[in-house]
Amino acid sequence: MGQDSRLPVAPPADRVELTRVGARPPLATYLRDVWRRREFAFALARYRIEAENRQNRLGLAWVVLKPLLNAGLYGSIFGILLASGRPDHFVEFLIIGVFVFEFFATSFTSGAKSITANTALVQSLSFPRMTLPLAVVLQRFLQFVPMLAIMLVVVGAFGHTISWTWLLLVPLVLLLLGFNTGLALVTARLTVHVRDLTNLLPFLTRITFYTAGIFYSIEERFADEPVVLRIADAVPIHEFLSLARAILLDGPLYEIRPEYWLYATAWTVGMLVVGSVFFWAAEERYGRTD
Repeated sequence: MGQDSRLPVAPPADRVELTRVGARPPLATYLRDVWRRREFAFALARYRIEAENRQNRLGLAWVVLKPLLNAGLYGSIFGILLASGRPDHFVEFLIIGVFVFEFFATSFTSGAKSITANTALVQSLSFPRMTLPLAVVLQRFLQFVPMLAIMLVVVGAFGHTISWTWLLLVPLVLLLLGFNTGLALVTARLTVHVRDLTNLLPFLTRITFYTAGIFYSIEERFADEPVVLRIADAVPIHEFLSLARAILLDGPLYEIRPEYWLYATAWTVGMLVVGSVFFWAAEERYGRTD
């Protein structure tokens, strides 16, 4: 009875090299962990594509039908409104614009909600949260691939010469994929901190749609306004659209501008680096209710 019955005090966690549950690992370790879960991200992307179209009679056909219907609608409306102001090869011009913008816009809006829309998953399982926005962008990329094939068929059907330059679409699409990924990482964290941003996303995408030159040529429309043209040169989505059209279409309006490749590459690398670090820095905050 005279012996001290108190339990021994455990040493501090840092002395025995214990890791706090949910702690943010170093960036390099974190990215390696994300890469190890690439199959999970791919499976999640495929499952979401199937889930989105399971209730539809036409199923996955809507992946291509939706942007085609949008292109037809915009072509009918703006083709009439613009009349003589339409750019050369208007149908192909519009198809490329709508399809490429669809990939960008859906990656942006869905990626922004990738954490807030999966709160239960984030709170119940331990995994690098970056996997969620990556899975969303991968989903949109998989949906973009058949759209890309349809786009090539349409361009070829309208008599444009099939040439080796069409192979430049591969690096261009990869650059756009990287840019969309970085942008999704940035917006995914921002919407966690400020939920009201999700209500602004439709307005942001709509403004971008009407100002990026989807159904009109910025170079022709603002030929006498060099300030506007310089601003347009610095807008990433305009650079991607211009490169895609220059690769696929014939004519003096569609000449590949080498500086756009430099700009697009810089935007992609910068957005990926900033997005990765920005998202990783708040890893411990995702899933919190406070």
